[in-house]
Amino acid sequence: MVEKTIMCPTCNNTLTVQGNPGEKIIITCSKCDTKGKFTFPGGAISSEKTSISSALEIHNLTKTFNGFKAVDDVSFSVNKGEIFGFLGPNGAGKTTTIKSMLGLIHVDTGKIRINGFDIKENEIEAKRSIGYLPERVSFYENLTPLQTLHFFCELQGVDKSIAVGLLNEVGLSDAIDRKVGGFSKGMLQLLGIAQTMIGEIPVYIFDEPMSGLDPRWVKIVRDMIIKLNQQGATIMFSSHNLSEVQTLCDRVVIINKGKIIAQDTVDNLNRYLNIKPRIEITIPGLKGNIPDNIRNIEGIISIKADEDIINITCEPSARINIISEIKNRGFDVKNIKTFEPALEEAFIKLVAKAEEVD
Repeated sequence: MVEKTIMCPTCNNTLTVQGNPGEKIIITCSKCDTKGKFTFPGGAISSEKTSISSALEIHNLTKTFNGFKAVDDVSFSVNKGEIFGFLGPNGAGKTTTIKSMLGLIHVDTGKIRINGFDIKENEIEAKRSIGYLPERVSFYENLTPLQTLHFFCELQGVDKSIAVGLLNEVGLSDAIDRKVGGFSKGMLQLLGIAQTMIGEIPVYIFDEPMSGLDPRWVKIVRDMIIKLNQQGATIMFSSHNLSEVQTLCDRVVIINKGKIIAQDTVDNLNRYLNIKPRIEITIPGLKGNIPDNIRNIEGIISIKADEDIINITCEPSARINIISEIKNRGFDVKNIKTFEPALEEAFIKLVAKAEEVD
């Protein structure tokens, strides 16, 4: 029997373990719940660890096509129960990353765990945990949505009686007997979401789920994402619609040219980039001119005018004082709009910074 004192690589907590020489054991840290492997008599906790709080873990993922690195040493994790945004310009590597995570393409290097299962070592268990909606979803056009879901239920060994309930849940009950070939893109997206919900799915990955949809369908898809999350699901989705990501997501990752350039909450990214709120004030008669007694108001960082509208950037705490001071100095304020720091501004700044470094 060998006794060893080892250190958790995540929180540095020390643990004493016992076992026979050459024996491999699984250890759970009593402090942070990190899991890892240990082999007696020497060694340390394996780097192939998974936190029970993570639904998705991607470590050092790299994928090359004909010498071009589409994904370059990408690492991030998605916590259980959160809505996670995956952002980047066209060609940034989003879809390649997602397909790699799902085992749909072979990677050069990297470790991927889905709901605690390694996608290579436990492919079947890992994929059973995932509901995947590709960017371009398609189904057999001669089938109805009910027949489509029955088909996928049979493939997955799931009771077909759930199909009607799923179609009702995504709002397709009125089209249950229509041919899928006549569906709009929004209806196909909803059918795709229903298909991903077959079985007890804890993790969903949606690739551009709202791309090309009109506002009505965007709202329906957004509401479905919220509903799934409220039911306990973890959701990761890629998107170009920054306002939707800002509204829905707990955290975001931004990728550019195959590399992660930021990952945090939207608020933290805005603070890091020092992005300030903006006030839009309408004052009749300005005609593009900014009076000096407005320019010199304390707290204004920048100001510009467009006809009778002035746009002021300032510290959050200064907004009320600036508006009050403009009124006190005799100006007739007809309208006021405030704009909080937006993900779009953070996105543009971060991508620009990354390209400067390159």
